[in-house]
Parts: sequence; C-alpha cells; structure tokens
Amino acid sequence: MMNPCRTIVISSILLLMFVVSLSGCERPSSDSSFENYSERLASVLETNAPPPPKTSIPPLPETNDVLQHTQDIRMGLLDAYELRQCGLFQLIAERNSVLGKVQDRTRQLRYELLLLDGIGHCLTTLAEDSKLHSQLFDVQQAKQTDLPRYFWNMLLAGEEWQKQLKPTHFAFTLDQMPGATVSQEIFRGLAQIAQQITAQQSVPAKTAESLLTFQEAIHAYRYLGRLFYSMARARDWLNATTEMLQKQDSRVYCGPNRNQQKATYLENVFYKFYIDEIQPYLARLDSQYQEIAPDLKTLFATPQRPDSLTDYQSLYIDGALHLQFHQATLNHVTYWQNLFKRCGIKVGQP
Repeated sequence: MMNPCRTIVISSILLLMFVVSLSGCERPSSDSSFENYSERLASVLETNAPPPPKTSIPPLPETNDVLQHTQDIRMGLLDAYELRQCGLFQLIAERNSVLGKVQDRTRQLRYELLLLDGIGHCLTTLAEDSKLHSQLFDVQQAKQTDLPRYFWNMLLAGEEWQKQLKPTHFAFTLDQMPGATVSQEIFRGLAQIAQQITAQQSVPAKTAESLLTFQEAIHAYRYLGRLFYSMARARDWLNATTEMLQKQDSRVYCGPNRNQQKATYLENVFYKFYIDEIQPYLARLDSQYQEIAPDLKTLFATPQRPDSLTDYQSLYIDGALHLQFHQATLNHVTYWQNLFKRCGIKVGQP
C-alpha cells in the first residue's frame, strides 16, 4: 500500500532540489574543525598534534563485477497487436522502437515494471484457454524472475544511482548536508518499489513512473556517498585525537593542592570546540544514517544481490561503519568523563 502522501512528495522533489541548490557555495569540510580542535588540545598539552588521518574506505564494486545478464524476451508484432484490447500494444511498440532499444537502466526497470503490471491486467481479461493467455503467462514468469536483476542493474550500474552509492572523499561541513531531504525521500520511495519486487507484487504504473522523477532529482547530489565518508572521517579524527589525549594524560596534573591550570584549559577547549561545534555535527551524522538505514536495508534485501557486494553491504548498509563511528564517539567522551572525574571537574558549561 502506497503512502497517501507519496504523490505530494514526488511532485515536490524537484522543487526541493532547486531550492537547496540556491543555498550558495559550501564551506570547507569538517576536516578543518577536527584539525583545529586537535591542535588546540595539543597546544595545551605541549605536544605535537596528530597528522590528519588517512581515511581508507572500501569502494563500490566495479560495474563489470555487479552487472547481471537478463533475458531478452520479445513478442512478435502480430501477437502484440492482439494486446490492444488490454492496453499492452503501445508499451511493447515503444520498447521495440529505435529509442526504446537504447533506454538507460532506470527506464529499463520502469518498462519491466509497466510490462508486468500490464500483463497481470491482460491475464485477467483474456480467455484462459487462448494461446495468447498461455504465452503471456510464460512471459510473466520469465520477467518476474528477471525483475530483481533489472533492479540491481539500475542501482549499481545506472549512472545516477551508482554515484550515490559510491563513497566520496569529501566530508560534509559542520552545518550543511546538501541533498539530505531530497535523497531520503527518494530512497524511501525506491525502497517501497524494492519491497514490492521482493514480495513479487505488481508495482502500479504510477509508482513505476516515479522512477523517472527520482532519477532526475537524485543526480544533483552525492549525499549517500558523502554520508558514508563523513562518518568514516569523523571516526578517524576522533580516534586520532583520543589516542593523543590518552598518551598525554599523565601530564595533566589534578588533585588537592595541585595546580589544575592545564586541566582547566583542556576543559575550555573541550566545551568550546567539541561540545559547541563537533558534537552537534556528530549527532546529525548519526541521525542522518539512522533515518536512511532502514530503506537501504530494504533495498539490499532484494533477491539476486551480486556476491561482490558482500563486503560493501556489511560495512555501509548493515551498520559496521556506523558502529565504528559510534564507538569512536563513545571512546572520546569516555576519556573526558574520566579526566573530569579525576580532576574533580563538574560536568557542565565551565
């Protein structure tokens, strides 16, 4: 059952895309904020700040490793002509045209969905003992088997979708995540289609047509790839900074009748740069991933998933990267909790 707001959402996606594109040039990525935070801490500790971490994340497998073969099933024009009575003739004629033979992968999936929906209608109107009914039933079975492959070919080899799934090497800024709203709505709609494909349910023509709207809107952003990289980058910066703090911890003197100036300076840096700037950014990354993760898991539950996607799915879709990101955040906060406890500093704005 489609969400009753789906029509409104689809019609507003392009408008949202253009509004966001008018927001101006992006600021430098979050790297500068993490680096500044690390350097300020190092200055107080009178040590060298860690160098910017090297973030290495697995790529999306190459097209040749994920592209799947599909059957090329064509119906003769004479048989197709008989399908006028149930509305399939025009669709098949368009597919057999010159332009129809060079469709991109999004339009290929759209055609397969429309064809299966139309065949389902025809089978209910044609006499069961007719030759055409038998032929259509065989085509329906073959097309139903191939449908997940068309879906995966679009998602992994279609230019616009492939760019979304490929991790980038440029993190979000602290306060801007371009394409978040548009991309989340699109992947939610795509997940609904994937769920119907998995359940071997007929996808209504209106829903199949929405693929073209999704395709047109999604090409402006690399939101998903940037989200993956931003989490990985934040993980690495946090781990490097926490390691520096732990190694220098013995140089932070605390206790009765001792000068706690260094601890106080560290506390000021923590609140000014981590609590005020970095922590809200980490919370947004966490929220963004948790918002889109259920739809991504639905997409990757579609049958016929290429084996070469196993590592990619484990890290990005099933949550291994998110767990690493969460653990790095927890480790960093735990260090500060232990320091404040040791130095008798009350938690709260200094």
